[in-house]
Amino acid sequence: MTREKPKNLWLSRWGFILAATGSAVGLGNIWKFPYITGEFGGGAFVLMYLLCILAIGVPVMMCEIAIGRRGRGSPIDAIGRVVRENNGNPLWKAVGGMAMTAGFLILCFYVVVAGWAFAYTVKMLDGSLAATSVEALGGVFEAHNSNPWQLGGWSLLVALLTLWIVAKGVQKGIENAVRWMMPGLAVLLLILVGYAVTSGGFDQGFAFLFSFDTSKITGEALLAALGHAFFTLSLASGAILTYGSYIPDDQSIARTTFMVAIADTCVALLAGLAIFPIIFANGMDPTAGPGLIFMSLPLAFQQMPFGTAFGVLFFAMVSIAALTSAISMIEATVAYLNEKHGISRLKAAMGSGAVLLVISMLAMLSFNLMSGWTPMGKNFFDWLDYLTSRWMMPLGGIFTVLLAGYALRSEIMRDELNLPPLGYALWLFMVRYVCPVLILMVFLHALGWLGFDPLQRWYWIAGAIGALTLVGELLRPRVMPALAGR
Repeated sequence: MTREKPKNLWLSRWGFILAATGSAVGLGNIWKFPYITGEFGGGAFVLMYLLCILAIGVPVMMCEIAIGRRGRGSPIDAIGRVVRENNGNPLWKAVGGMAMTAGFLILCFYVVVAGWAFAYTVKMLDGSLAATSVEALGGVFEAHNSNPWQLGGWSLLVALLTLWIVAKGVQKGIENAVRWMMPGLAVLLLILVGYAVTSGGFDQGFAFLFSFDTSKITGEALLAALGHAFFTLSLASGAILTYGSYIPDDQSIARTTFMVAIADTCVALLAGLAIFPIIFANGMDPTAGPGLIFMSLPLAFQQMPFGTAFGVLFFAMVSIAALTSAISMIEATVAYLNEKHGISRLKAAMGSGAVLLVISMLAMLSFNLMSGWTPMGKNFFDWLDYLTSRWMMPLGGIFTVLLAGYALRSEIMRDELNLPPLGYALWLFMVRYVCPVLILMVFLHALGWLGFDPLQRWYWIAGAIGALTLVGELLRPRVMPALAGR
């Protein structure tokens, strides 16, 4: 079968690295990573997180990039073409559809969260965050969310900026945008780390982030690290697969994947080094949870020299990170409409943007006018988060590794990855036997169905991987054709 010719390509390898890193480096790194690190004891959690990036993040990302480049299209089209080359069942395209839908629905509530960062950049500048306690800043946060015009206005700004960049195309829009946004984010982050060094709490912050306490290694922490490693790299959301379809054939997928994973991890660690010293210098609690950057940090900045200026820089950095992720979440949908149905990128962006604005408005209203509408105990915002993070992304990850590891002929992935024999064998083992078990654990834990501590019963994990390896090898001649649909 003749391979699909690429309709769009990154101008350089750095175009993909910056775009994929921008997709991965979002609020998950700068907002969520510091507070879950605080909740799970610092250095021990960081070590588990790094191991999980290697065990799940890198192998699954390589799957998505390879399938995207092989199929040259949106998640639905790319998977459809690769499966067709494999003479497989076209129903596998549903995996691409689920990933694309998950990314779009995540964006529908993500623009609201990103709007907080944009709003706080201005609030930090105009003095709206002047308060004497974390509780008072909690009141400011609640007042912001209870005003639908204010909350909706900032959400709309994020949505319009995202659509404007994506409508301009892969090279002129996305690649040009990330070429200045990602270096700008790195510069702002390094400035903030430098500021943290002078805060008086850097030694405490560094020790908290990197000291190793074995008592903090628990099953709950491991599952949190597994989940965060999976979600922080934008896996199973259509973003990486779509970006992978724009990579030239002569670029190394393995090398590029490791560079993205390293850059993503470095940003997360630097964010911790920027945040925790300031928190410790002001005697605050590093386990403050989601309120760490929207309540604790603004108060800490007020109590430090030049705090307002550095507070503005901090929230500007968070805003850039949020925008680079938002761009990737809608690119799969725009690419699908553009390539499959021949709609121009501008019209595709406008059409998908209209749907985005309606759904995101409902998510925004969950904090004010629709706050009383909570079917089964969740408002609309929470339901979007629950369906995507608890169901669609873990299931998408499992189906992706099953497709790459079992359903596709080995020569397809071997040709695309172009790894040395030992490297390919290691990747294949991880994708077939380790990743399915670990992702399934994340899935069951997220649903509250995992009834034991994995580290106290580590032999369950080892046994599951061993059993899957044995059964998989014994039944592979029958399992693989069945999964492939042949």
